[in-house]
Amino acid sequence: MDSNETKQLPGLKRLVERGIHLFLSHGTRHRSERVILLIAIASYMIHLLLIVLNNQGVISDNSGFLRNPVSAIYTPFSFILVYEVYLLIYYLPRSTSYYIGKQYEIITLIVIRRIFKDIGNLELNSDWFGNENDLQFTYDAATSLVLFLLIFVFYRKVARRENPEADTPDHGSERFIFIKKAIAVLLVPVMALLSVYSFSGWASNTLSGQSSGIETLGKLNNIFFDEFFSILIIVDVFILLFSFFYSDRFHSIIRNSGFVISTILIKMSFSVQGVLNNALILGSVLFGVLILIIHNLFAEKLPRDAGE
Repeated sequence: MDSNETKQLPGLKRLVERGIHLFLSHGTRHRSERVILLIAIASYMIHLLLIVLNNQGVISDNSGFLRNPVSAIYTPFSFILVYEVYLLIYYLPRSTSYYIGKQYEIITLIVIRRIFKDIGNLELNSDWFGNENDLQFTYDAATSLVLFLLIFVFYRKVARRENPEADTPDHGSERFIFIKKAIAVLLVPVMALLSVYSFSGWASNTLSGQSSGIETLGKLNNIFFDEFFSILIIVDVFILLFSFFYSDRFHSIIRNSGFVISTILIKMSFSVQGVLNNALILGSVLFGVLILIIHNLFAEKLPRDAGE
């Protein structure tokens, strides 16, 4: 079949392409990057100012969020994570592998951001491994290093492919790309509403004094990113199901299925704490890397019609 099916809905096609041009074009990406960087810098300076005012007794905060200057790095990292969420949606219609890679980047940045919060709770004494906060810092630091290495391996395997951007099934690829574009356009307002809801809930709890700054920051992680990865699981399943229409190659089906499992493991990590949280995060990324490596071996070593 050719691509005439998408022409049967010219109005929908124009609407999707307009959404891509408005939200997910190269120009929008560059403008968004500049805006986010400016906001991140401004938020960092504001947070530092609040710490100075708190230390001088002008304002009062006992949570620790406004005591240690290192904690201020947490704030600009939050906006950097917002941009990474945008990049994930940006890459969705362009490359499935890069879209999954952005998921791994996001969870890695979450761990690194958590390290800055951990530093504010460190207790430098001889009983390092007997202190819960010190242990969590150790787990997070080690996890971030391993994740960094795994992401390098993941992207290296993607880059070694003949055309990494052409990451869609051969048959009906144009239609499959159109479907992913439509999903990406729908994701933009969904993610925007979810972020506004999460931030407003965090601000309301903080201002009303129901919980401390550090506690509500932890809840903000769970509220937004827990729900965020729940949505990504739905998206990944849709991509998996739609891919069946355009390819029945065994290694492609296993790869897409493996990516869904990887996303589920990341989502599960938000429901636990401590070393189990780190283990689930590492396991999810390692699983995705191994799935991609084996998929590439299938694609390179087996005949093109194998499994079809």
